[in-house]
Amino acid sequence: MKELTSSQVRQMYLDFFEQHGHKIMPSASLVPVDDPTLLWINSGVATMKKYFDGSVVPDNPRMTSSQKSIRTNDIENVGRTARHHTLFEMLGNFSVGDYFKHDAVHWAWELLTGEQWFDFDPEKLYITVYPKDTDAKAEWLDAGVKEDHIVEAEDNFWDIGQGPSGPDSEIFYDRGQEMNNVAEDDPENYPGGENERYLEIWNIVFSQFNHTPEGTYEPLPHKNIDTGMGLERVVSVFQHARTNFETDLFLPIIRATEQLSDGKKYEANKNDDVSFKIIADHARAVTFAIGDGALPSNEGRGYVIRRLIRRAILNGKKLGINEAFLYKLVPVVGEIMKSHYPAVLEQADYIAGVIHSEEDRFNVTLDTGLSLLNDTIAATKAAGKTQLDGAEAFKLFDTYGFPVELTTEYAGDEGLGVDQDGFKSEMEKQRARARNARSSAKSMGVQRALLTDIKSVSKYVGYNQLTVENAKLLDIIVDEKLVDQTDDNVDSAEVIFDMTPFYAEMGGQVADTGSIVDETGHQVAKVTDVQHAPNGQNLHTVKVTGKLVKGATYTLTVDAARHSKIEKNHTATHLLDQSLRNVLGTHTAQAGSLVEPHYLRFDFTHFGQVTSEDLHKVEQMVNDQIFAEIPVKTVETDIETAKKMGAIAMFSEKYGKRVRVVSVGDFNTEFCGGDHVSNTNELGLFKIVSETGVGAGVRRIEAVTAGDAFKFLNDEENLLSQTAALVKAPQLKEVPHRVEALQGEVKQLESDQRALQAKMASQQAASAFDNIETVNGTSLIAQQVNVAGMGQLRQLADDWKQKLPSDVLVLATANEGKASLLVAMAPDQVKAGRKAGDLIKAIAPAINGGGGGRPDMAQAGGKNPDGISEALAQAKTWLEKQ
Repeated sequence: MKELTSSQVRQMYLDFFEQHGHKIMPSASLVPVDDPTLLWINSGVATMKKYFDGSVVPDNPRMTSSQKSIRTNDIENVGRTARHHTLFEMLGNFSVGDYFKHDAVHWAWELLTGEQWFDFDPEKLYITVYPKDTDAKAEWLDAGVKEDHIVEAEDNFWDIGQGPSGPDSEIFYDRGQEMNNVAEDDPENYPGGENERYLEIWNIVFSQFNHTPEGTYEPLPHKNIDTGMGLERVVSVFQHARTNFETDLFLPIIRATEQLSDGKKYEANKNDDVSFKIIADHARAVTFAIGDGALPSNEGRGYVIRRLIRRAILNGKKLGINEAFLYKLVPVVGEIMKSHYPAVLEQADYIAGVIHSEEDRFNVTLDTGLSLLNDTIAATKAAGKTQLDGAEAFKLFDTYGFPVELTTEYAGDEGLGVDQDGFKSEMEKQRARARNARSSAKSMGVQRALLTDIKSVSKYVGYNQLTVENAKLLDIIVDEKLVDQTDDNVDSAEVIFDMTPFYAEMGGQVADTGSIVDETGHQVAKVTDVQHAPNGQNLHTVKVTGKLVKGATYTLTVDAARHSKIEKNHTATHLLDQSLRNVLGTHTAQAGSLVEPHYLRFDFTHFGQVTSEDLHKVEQMVNDQIFAEIPVKTVETDIETAKKMGAIAMFSEKYGKRVRVVSVGDFNTEFCGGDHVSNTNELGLFKIVSETGVGAGVRRIEAVTAGDAFKFLNDEENLLSQTAALVKAPQLKEVPHRVEALQGEVKQLESDQRALQAKMASQQAASAFDNIETVNGTSLIAQQVNVAGMGQLRQLADDWKQKLPSDVLVLATANEGKASLLVAMAPDQVKAGRKAGDLIKAIAPAINGGGGGRPDMAQAGGKNPDGISEALAQAKTWLEKQ
């Protein structure tokens, strides 16, 4: 067998299908674009949904890719099995309504067994087919597969519920019984069984049915091919590796980790091996995820990154690595993947910086988690329970990042268990919430054959003119049917003209609106929306007020005032994008935008908050370009020339052979198909309205331009004038000084209030310390006092220490629905073995609380003020038992 590197295997796959007419598609970002159903891109086909559901017709119906993907549904298994990964690459070839079973099967067999290609021994390959898919079986036999190497399996049918579905064929490689984990005569020892001998390396889905809501399977108008070959798996075959981790995709990371450990070696200890594998897998995943713009956080994909980093850190500690180390593996990952993903090395410093910061943060979190865990353990024991509540364990995990494994370990040291079922229940609730948040959105859509089959040619001319005369009406759709004309009044119809000035929504720029006038000068329709049809035409949604006739000509007019405002805001997004890069750093990238007539919204990736100083710099930089009156020029060229011009490509755009490049002098050059002003001075003014975080590592700026910016500033001035009147400032410029003076007055009043409270506390002490009881030979002051809170209780305790009127002090107070308790012990009581912490733990449950402290002083808080009397009574009971 050939011995190939992972880079050679990947390239050979892509080269093979390119030679068979496929277009090589770039590996898309792991962060899905305009697909709320996915947390991550989790397969090759996930990036092809727009082609398979018919919303976009591809330039070439044959495509191939090596797509990086992340799956996180079973993170716990990573490192414990031979082939579980969070990040993996899926090699795939796709046909959208072009070739089907014959070519898919014959090409697969050619790639697998051809001498110039993979050159696998046909005797080691087995194929599974759906029993009713006799066509596929016949094709495999025709391709040269022996009949005894074809296995029929009932589960060989790809179906996700409603939507595209169809039978599939899985391809297995026989690694020999010596690689197996079951006996020769075990019933699972067959291709497709639960064993390590027969390794699944490829799955070919023949998507030919639409699974309807009624449960039937109707033929799709266009049949498709969707395949997936796991790169890590097939490389393990070429490199004779027992698991995926002994390949050149992982071993360099493992070896680098060995160097960072305290002498631990991979394959020397089974438990250590798991830690090495987890670190290698997670280092790859977080490197690529951060490189694609995701950042650690407490929700969504950011939560996944944080969890992976923390899991790697904990496994590093098991290998004796007690300092930040994961960030040092980023360049190793980059070197492994540089042939297909050069951007990883280019971004290595930034990615490593993000990971290093998160590692440092987690070290602090570990300390915080331990403190909170100790409090939880104390409260659990005080309540007489034998195990920590599952919800509490989950709170420690979810809110503070403290792993349940460590919670279990620490609780065990205190003789307590952890309600694992309760923890799992809370975890499942969280997963369900995440699933439900995505389930209402559209998943894989069903092909809209009517639009897919419309091939008429339509040209957009709105870059240069907002009115088009004699536009010929080519197609009319009403109620999902092609018609020759509409009725006089139709609420909604879809129409295509041979030419149009109406911009179709794309790249964040909203669609144009306007009117359609017939040859007599009467308005017959209003354009309410424009979208791209699957074959690229501008598809106008219209409200018909007269009658539209196919083949007739009309005058199309865009709402010019609205269009002008949109142009201004679109150009402003380019200026804002470049300014953010200049001020915050080149790692900053667009993560979405919306260009409306009255405002713009711009999302961008950035680790951390944007300071007010940097935000001011960004705003000033945009305005500097406006005031400089820079011409905005647009050229159409080929994509390579555009790249040489330094044009920035937006992640959400799909570029053809010819592209439009918009340049704002030397300041900014970008690929863009939208509308823009001819000179920056048309924007007049730019003003940032807000800057917030909207997700894991994604910030959002909302801004306004021109008249809307003036209105915003005018409204702000009016508010400032109102504030000036309220603070009695004669001029606006004196408002800050007047507010500062008022703040000083407030601070003085607060100081006076604290002095009064201290005086009241002293008076309370005088009366409280008079009430001394004797319990079991011990003098006790146990009183509820009316003070501001725990701070005042501590002050009373300090007064008590100076006088020591009793052996034991127990004070309580109630404020705003909460209760506070304080216990203090005289020095001789502490010497005798009595601890304030023990007493506070005994009485705190009465107020539904918990606490702790030093032997001489302890405190507790709770949510049941009504339990104070019971707590004070229990203090006496506790002393009686001593």
